[in-house]
Amino acid sequence: MATLPLMDDRTAPSDSRAVFDDIRTRRQTDYVNNFWRALAHDPALLRATWERLNAVMAPGALDPLVKELIYIAVSTANGCGYCVHSHTAAARAKGMTPDQHAELLAVIGMASQTNALATALQVSVDDQFKA
Repeated sequence: MATLPLMDDRTAPSDSRAVFDDIRTRRQTDYVNNFWRALAHDPALLRATWERLNAVMAPGALDPLVKELIYIAVSTANGCGYCVHSHTAAARAKGMTPDQHAELLAVIGMASQTNALATALQVSVDDQFKA
């Protein structure tokens, strides 16, 4: 349950409705998801987050699907169920196959395990790995 009510187009401030319209236009959909509707209480934060997300997730040196896979992994590590679900859907829309999803989950699981072991054992970093 959200800590604030989700804003709809009727209740959102006009600055937030403008961002909603941009979301619809850029994503070519009528749907504005709950994350953006929760942020709509603070139009400046909503706009800044939306603009930053668009800049970071835009095509660049990393393929858009790779960016979604990274987003899923970080969201898993941070325990953000909402982001895991929304970016898994986005990855599927960008062509993620069931086999790729299975491998991604295997890598996330393996990294979680080895991270915990290295942390628990306080293993010092090899000199050759240091930048």
